[in-house]
Parts: sequence; structure tokens; C-alpha cells
Amino acid sequence: MNIDDDLQEGKKTSVVLLSGFLGSGKTTLLKHILSWEADLSETVVIVNEFGKVGIDGALLKETGSDVVELASGCICCTLQIDLQHTLKKVGQRFNPRQILIEASGIADPSTIASVLNDSDLAGHLELKKIVTVLDSECWKAREAFGTVFYNQLTLADLILLNKIDLLDKDEIQHCLKEIHDTIPHCRVVPTVHCRIDPEAIRMDASRKSSKLKLAQFTGINTVGPGEVKADGHQYTAFSFEDKRPVNETDFKRFIEDLPWELFRLKGSVRFSDRTELINFVGGKWTWEDWRGAPETRLTFIGWDVDENEIIKRLKNCLVENNPASG
Repeated sequence: MNIDDDLQEGKKTSVVLLSGFLGSGKTTLLKHILSWEADLSETVVIVNEFGKVGIDGALLKETGSDVVELASGCICCTLQIDLQHTLKKVGQRFNPRQILIEASGIADPSTIASVLNDSDLAGHLELKKIVTVLDSECWKAREAFGTVFYNQLTLADLILLNKIDLLDKDEIQHCLKEIHDTIPHCRVVPTVHCRIDPEAIRMDASRKSSKLKLAQFTGINTVGPGEVKADGHQYTAFSFEDKRPVNETDFKRFIEDLPWELFRLKGSVRFSDRTELINFVGGKWTWEDWRGAPETRLTFIGWDVDENEIIKRLKNCLVENNPASG
């Protein structure tokens, strides 16, 4: 894309930002959105993962869209310049009709919106919609998550109250009323596995003005490699990669004994007879088929967790390190 020509023609690339706290279901939603499109040749996906092992990017590349990964940081702090540069390069290389950005689980959408409003980008990019995926159980525990969590909701044009299958009917109604009372301007749609009518995402209603609100939010501050602070919480991200199989019994015991401060674990796990994808959030986990390489590639995110101790325990699950348990 030639930016000068683009400005002259008055054409802009539509941008949809997918936000949501750790493990809420953003990648599931993104896969649904991509499945709606018969032709993805003019769609680019930018995935930001807080950690050096890119799991979501690998899951999305099989959809047929162009996927650009920004890992080892958060696009609302350490990777702001990278995001700005990436958006420019994407425009030049792909000339897309639309860009879908999946932010990391601890990203503040106000800061990302400010990057899109930069004078070098605003002329050819238009932020059409911010969609925030909200884990219904996270809403019930919202007091623990701080400003970033609330900013993801307050700046949204659409909130998907996801995983309502884990609540009873009265709890769903109570959550919806609380959300509407707290954020009265926003549409809220209850979902299971982020299944939603495509028209709810595609609606082209103009976004509400966010210029005044951007000044009210502090965002989050970097404190070192792999760490981010938000309202006193120190988020730590680390990863583990190994091609050797792990003992299934030992690994399941390992995840059952993870500390509550370890909030998020995602990636492929290689057992002796198969490789599966684990999705662990707040003490609960699910398993899915894995079509990638037969290896263990895991990303961890937690609050003040002991990385060395967790990795040590995980290594003890490797079959070669614990032959008696095989």
C-alpha cells in the first residue's frame, strides 16, 4: 500500500481489535470470524502473545489468512513501536481490506487505539470496532484483576460474556445486569465458545469517541523482560519447549498441583502416543486435538510465580527423566 496514494483516494483499511483477559476465548472468536469469510486474501491477522512461544499464531495459520505474530511482550507497552512498524509493513506488503488484531490478555486497548490514531497511521487505518471477550467467571472475580481488566470492558463496542455454560440461569441474568449497570453504553451478548451471529461483529456503526477516555486510563508499565505490572500485580510470562514425550499421569498431576497464582497455561503437550493442545485457565483446563509438530511447547502466565520451580517440576514429567513412571 502506498500511503500517499491511499490518502488521496480516501480509502482506509478497517481494523477490528479483539480484546479480553487471559484465557477468555479470543483465539476461539478469531477462528470463528475467519471461518465466516469465503475469501481471506484481503485479510491480515496480527496476533500478540505475552511470551516467546507463539501458540495462537500456529493455531490460526491453517485458516488460510496471513498471520503476523508479535511475541515476547505486550503491544500496549514494550511492543508499541513494533506494532506501529508492523502495521506500516502490512499495508505495504498486503494492501489489506481488513486487519484483525488479537491483543494479549493483559493488553490495555486504550494504548493500542492510541497507536492506531498516530498521525502516520490514522490516514489509512480506521478502528471500526473493539470486541472484548469476557470470561463469565472472571467477571465474578473482577476485583482481583485491576484497571486493565476494566479498561478492556469500558472501551469495548461489544462484549461477549463467554462461557455462560458454566453458570446457572440466575447467575447469567445477574452478571448481565451487573455489566449493564457498570458499562451502560456497551452491547453485551452471552455466548458459549464465542459463538455469535456474524452480523454482530460486522455492523459498521461508527465507534463512540474515545479521545477523552484515553486520557483517563494509565495503562500498564513494563518492569523487565517477561514481566508487566498492572495495579500492583506483577505478571510473569515464561515458556517451555521439549521434543521428548511427557508421562501423561505425571503431567496431569503437575497441572492439578499448579499454584493458584499461575493463571494461564496454553500449548501443545507430547505424550508417548499423541500430541494434544491444553488450554488451562484459573485452575480449569480443556484438551483439544493438535495438528502441529509432535512436541511440547507451553506458555505460562502468572502473578509472582516461581518460574524455576514450575519448570523443574515439568521437567520431571519427561519420560526420560522419570522412567519409573512410564
